[in-house]
Amino acid sequence: MAASLKEVIVDCTDPGVVAAFWAGALGREVRDYPGGVRFVAPVEGEAGPLLVFVPERRPKESRNRLRLALGDAAGDMEGESARLVALGARRLPGGGGGAVPFAVLADPEGNEFCVLGTASGPPAEG
Repeated sequence: MAASLKEVIVDCTDPGVVAAFWAGALGREVRDYPGGVRFVAPVEGEAGPLLVFVPERRPKESRNRLRLALGDAAGDMEGESARLVALGARRLPGGGGGAVPFAVLADPEGNEFCVLGTASGPPAEG
């Protein structure tokens, strides 16, 4: 039997701000755990892990080793990126126009994530 992804845990100096950003990005609500921890759960009927935001005293110092990738149903990378910037994200250098175009953004504490566009063809074999 395989494991299933239950939670994605993010260390941050201000869990309330970061959780509020991700709740707005995903159309979810922020909930509280004791000890200043916040989480964002899937809405009823939606699959996916909890996003858990844990207090950390030290600010982020280097690039993420793991990034989340978001996209909307229409594959509107630019429109979705603009919406996320309005919620508090910032656009970062990078991205590309390969088989699946993407933009690189960062949440309010600098955690990088991608916004995917529409695939321009079948995935490469190999």
